[in-house]
Amino acid sequence: MADMTSLQAMYGGTFDPVHYGHLKPVEILANQIGLTKVIIMPNNVPPHRPQPEASSAQRKRMLELAIADKPLFVLDERELKRNAPSWTAQTLAEWREEQGPDAPLAFIIGQDSLLNFPTWHQYETILDNAHLIVCRRPGYPLAMKEEQHQLWLEQHLTFNAENLHTQPAGKIYLAETPWFDISATLIRERLQRGEPCEALLPEAVLTYIHQQGLYQHG
Repeated sequence: MADMTSLQAMYGGTFDPVHYGHLKPVEILANQIGLTKVIIMPNNVPPHRPQPEASSAQRKRMLELAIADKPLFVLDERELKRNAPSWTAQTLAEWREEQGPDAPLAFIIGQDSLLNFPTWHQYETILDNAHLIVCRRPGYPLAMKEEQHQLWLEQHLTFNAENLHTQPAGKIYLAETPWFDISATLIRERLQRGEPCEALLPEAVLTYIHQQGLYQHG
């Protein structure tokens, strides 16, 4: 029997800024399926995408402040340290190599990402290296756009979280996490209008945003 506490999960995002809509569903997920470690990884944004308003260093600092009192989360800077934008497939292959062939590893995504997943670079290799844990979004359809992708989903789907702990990779698990109607865009707009954001993100992050004068230019 595999060690039930050994499942590690990775969670990536732009985090511009990090907020409760990022943190709370993952904390609830951790309680639901017995996760003791979530590696939170800020993405390096590709040059052809709209650039984050905060620099890499600022996005990293906001994450450090947000997770300082949350032992569940560990920060991973590997993508920020690369000059080139990195593909998730490449990052997970690298992580698998570090952890060895038997460690149970998972990658956490939102439901909207699952629906676009077949467009990701080398998406079919991702399940070779990790499980996928999908944070459900109530009211959104869960059927993939194309039948072949729906078959791929059904082939890998598991309804038993224990499979994530006992197998190294290859499963897709749909988690019933609550949906927090918070987005980084909403927070940036509220800050620009000088509206309060205390309920939307950790206090230490908000204080830092004000200190740095981030997102507040109109």
